[in-house]
Amino acid sequence: MVSAIVLAAAAAPAMAQTPTQGAQHLTSAELFALADKARDKGDYLTAESAYRALSADRDPDLRNEARFRLAMMLADREHRYREAAVELRRILDEKPGTGRVRLELARIDALLGHVSEAARELRAAEAGGLPPAVEQTVRFYAQALDAQRPVGGSIELLLAPDSNVNRATASNTLGTVIGDFTLNRDAQAHSGVGAAMRGQGYARLPLGGETSLLARLSGSANLYRSSRFDDIVLAPQVGPEFNWGRDKLTLGAGPAWRWYGMRPYTRSAAASADWQHIVGRRGQLRVSATVAHVSNLFDRQESGDAISLALAVDRAFSARFGGGVQIYGSRQDARDPGYATAGGGISAYLFRELGKTTVAANLSYTHLEADQRLFLFADRRVDNGYAAVISGIFRQVHIGAISPVIRLRYERNVSPVQLYDYRRFAAELGIATAF
Repeated sequence: MVSAIVLAAAAAPAMAQTPTQGAQHLTSAELFALADKARDKGDYLTAESAYRALSADRDPDLRNEARFRLAMMLADREHRYREAAVELRRILDEKPGTGRVRLELARIDALLGHVSEAARELRAAEAGGLPPAVEQTVRFYAQALDAQRPVGGSIELLLAPDSNVNRATASNTLGTVIGDFTLNRDAQAHSGVGAAMRGQGYARLPLGGETSLLARLSGSANLYRSSRFDDIVLAPQVGPEFNWGRDKLTLGAGPAWRWYGMRPYTRSAAASADWQHIVGRRGQLRVSATVAHVSNLFDRQESGDAISLALAVDRAFSARFGGGVQIYGSRQDARDPGYATAGGGISAYLFRELGKTTVAANLSYTHLEADQRLFLFADRRVDNGYAAVISGIFRQVHIGAISPVIRLRYERNVSPVQLYDYRRFAAELGIATAF
């Protein structure tokens, strides 16, 4: 089914006729012929060596032709999808407007399980302009691409210096209705350098037609030299996934656990629904809803039911530039009305490919209000939160599909309740990869 995109796409550029460095006795045409013959005979080692020799040529058309043929061999004949994606990305770093290459990268991203990345590449390809027949085919298969690979996932390993690891007030005292209290050292803001790990994996079982059973596992861990601020989350979910036309609906349910300071903190049971719809040539609409029951094991007064709803729009403005906006709201009940909250917010992001670097920026605002004031405080909690994040993925340095990633984050939460008023600067430096 995916091959229809390839067949509909425009033909690859004709190979150049200049001599290739490193192949002194063969012209580029002869070396291409040698590589293609070896590939067709199943001698992939020889073919790969020849294609890589050609991909070092100074002529951009010639080296990108070699990279493309190498990527197609790696993906379609050897199933080395990550290495194929790297070769296609190298072409797009030099020639971002090559629609055929973006379509192939979208296909391989889907095979790797990178659903959002595949959708983004499809939108970018359409934004760059495609022949009408290809455009129609792309729209038809946009929702089917992500259903190709049965198992996949991704992981990030990061070093994380942080000015406020526990998102706490910088004050050493706390004002209450009965006077000022001296805060325990652990309740004040702490800086530190930790290790951050995030990952997600999935397995998909076809049930027939356009329906699959999807099992997902996501987790994160922020670990520090002092374990009292360690924060670990683990959340499995399983449920059906339906694909039809331009739409995809994913349902899921499962438990979630959080540990803080290496002690059980919360335990919850949640159900979620996520609907995605392709809008026009360049956009995607997403609606997500979650309901959960959360048990707080530190303070039973904070236990209760929670519900959230989010609406997001993503759009490609050009082949190398895109962004999106999300609005969301939430409601958290609790045994103590002082901990029960309602809130919402808005966030926006932009990404831009600059050569072999992808830069992204995100700004967000949140507003949260408690039902009542807590007994000890004179004011009801009414928070306004602001956050800014800028990140970069640097493909100039890579080992296979592993690339360095850097993020810088600033957070400010303004609250009349001193306990929730804080500032935070944080950085993340590490690697991101897929499996």
